[in-house]
Amino acid sequence: MSRSAASRANRRGGKPPSPEPLPAPAIDSHTHLDITLDSDRRPDDRAVDDEIESAAAVGVPRLVQVGVDVGSSRWSAEVAARHPHVLAAVALHPNEAGAGAATDDALAEIDRLAALPRVRAVGETGLDRFRTGPDGWAAQEASFRAHIRIAKDRGIALVIHDRDAHEEILRVVDDEGAPEHVVMHCFSGDASFARACVERGFVLSFAGTLTFANAGYLREAAALAPVGQLLVETDSPFLTPVPYRGRPNASRLVPHTVRALAEVTGVELEELCAHLTTTAERVFGSW
Repeated sequence: MSRSAASRANRRGGKPPSPEPLPAPAIDSHTHLDITLDSDRRPDDRAVDDEIESAAAVGVPRLVQVGVDVGSSRWSAEVAARHPHVLAAVALHPNEAGAGAATDDALAEIDRLAALPRVRAVGETGLDRFRTGPDGWAAQEASFRAHIRIAKDRGIALVIHDRDAHEEILRVVDDEGAPEHVVMHCFSGDASFARACVERGFVLSFAGTLTFANAGYLREAAALAPVGQLLVETDSPFLTPVPYRGRPNASRLVPHTVRALAEVTGVELEELCAHLTTTAERVFGSW
């Protein structure tokens, strides 16, 4: 499914209402404002401002805008440069890489963008064995390795996309050597994989999938992670939390996931928000 088709499919059902505000600020560590607001052309500044303001109104005043190809990575860097509440991550998504997009010129542009002051992560990069078939796996891995090197060279975080590739992800990162900060975006593994990531010092970022009825394995994984190695995200417009699963996601819906994480970890909600903010600032730096 293309990004545009996925975005249109996720818009069915209309926008969910905003939840009750959090008692303390939290951060959306991974969102795609460009896809959320308009998948066919880049959204204007007013639309971006409105989206950020609606999130701030429920206690989510800051976010990380994530690129998935050269165009969206450039846009992410531009938005972060002009908006004080946004930082950027830049990369070629593994499915883009598997389709041949990780050319020398494209990787050089990602490297250039990664040097910009408001770009604080390389990602999302990684491996995807679900949407990309075996013919694209070698290209995905080569791109992943290149992105790891960029993150280390630029001294910024690495944000990993991992779909059906847990052991391969660990193999590649162990082989290349991890940068100081690694975030497992939309963590999708079980408790055993979570333990392996935590032992390596990785941060586990949980999306709305944490709230799904069939995701007990994710709740077990979240429960064993130290609170200082947890983040929350939307991956907006995808992975909308219960009770609005299947409808369009947005940063203002982060409170649903934060509350679910508080229940799973047993950490009081306001304290959890403080930990999530501290961890995001440690990983991405100050906004």
